[in-house]
Amino acid sequence: MRKSLSVLVACAAMLGGCSSLDLGSFRNASSEEAVTPAKPAPRVSAPPQLSSNERRRPILSTGYAVISIQQHHLPAQQRLLAIRAAKLDAYRGLAEQVYGQYLDGATTVADATLRSDRVRSRVEGLIHGAEVVSIAPVGNDTYELTLSLDRDVMFELRAVYLEEMARLGR
Repeated sequence: MRKSLSVLVACAAMLGGCSSLDLGSFRNASSEEAVTPAKPAPRVSAPPQLSSNERRRPILSTGYAVISIQQHHLPAQQRLLAIRAAKLDAYRGLAEQVYGQYLDGATTVADATLRSDRVRSRVEGLIHGAEVVSIAPVGNDTYELTLSLDRDVMFELRAVYLEEMARLGR
């Protein structure tokens, strides 16, 4: 647990190095004007109180991928690529559970008739400490891969992410 916390802190520090500097919020120091103060960081909420049984139960995510659509001429390589794609799909599912999804939607109505309805979703975040639970073929042309993430790690990931977003003012 101690090692995962130090890895999370290191990742947060690396992510902080990727942020951009907003030069519009600073004044010229030679004119002796004050620098615009930073916004106070919002408080990060504590993890919800869970029973010890719920706390021990990991978060699971299952990803799927079709073998035949993988871009390779060798069947063995197609299977390996499908496993890799299923793993990425499962990681996306974990990120949705840890951080949630960004949703963007637009609906156009004209003359009391629905003209268009568009919904886009996006997920973003860092997943660390997930373990592969199972890899299994499903039917003749699909792989299923399940990942597991400890709930304590999930709460640590979420706290680091929220702190970083607060630091960036998002």
